[in-house]
Amino acid sequence: MSSVESTVAERLESVRRRLREACERSGRDADEVTLLGIGKRQPIERVRAAIAAGLRTLGENQVQEAVAKSAELPVDLEWHFVGHLQSNKVKPAVRLFDVIHSVDRLKIARRIDGEAGRQGRRIEGMIEVNLGGEPSKHGFPASGLIEAIRPLAGLEHLRVAGLMAIPPYEEDLAAARGWFRRLRELRDEIAARPEWDGTFPGWLSMGMSHDFEAAIEEGATHVRVGTSIFGARPT
Repeated sequence: MSSVESTVAERLESVRRRLREACERSGRDADEVTLLGIGKRQPIERVRAAIAAGLRTLGENQVQEAVAKSAELPVDLEWHFVGHLQSNKVKPAVRLFDVIHSVDRLKIARRIDGEAGRQGRRIEGMIEVNLGGEPSKHGFPASGLIEAIRPLAGLEHLRVAGLMAIPPYEEDLAAARGWFRRLRELRDEIAARPEWDGTFPGWLSMGMSHDFEAAIEEGATHVRVGTSIFGARPT
């Protein structure tokens, strides 16, 4: 085993252990939480090392980077898109990704739905919520979210499966919990609406390397972990 393989394997096992412990603290089954290895700008050898160590779910921020990597990796991986999706990248995104976490506007949701229909696919999507109202981030405002996404309840090929957020960075995990709790509350409000009855599993994509344990304790079903698995990105 090379030094890269052993280092990434050790990092991945550490993250898995922390995930299990967070689930134990919150009375949850670790199988309820999907660990995404975020490979943004990570060398392919590190990604291969994580796959060799058992990672099967990869997340990417850029469609082109994901397409290039997928050509060099096993075909039985699950791919999740977590970045801002541009309209001109919908076709390759629908072809590759199983889940799109960052459905951030009605227009892109409808384009994904239409393209998935043309490709004969059914895509799982999560609504991105801009919890902090930050102008630098994408997503639906938290205020008025239920009404804003109501038109998406009837889409045929894109199933809205939950919510995703990248809340304001908080060094204090107690403050981070407040954002995670808010996303969970929004999820619960949507799940109670009749237009989503039976079609909304209520996934929560929240938490990254520095706060994923707190996110799990607040109900995350998907955590997006990059540097804690792969190490710092090369400059």
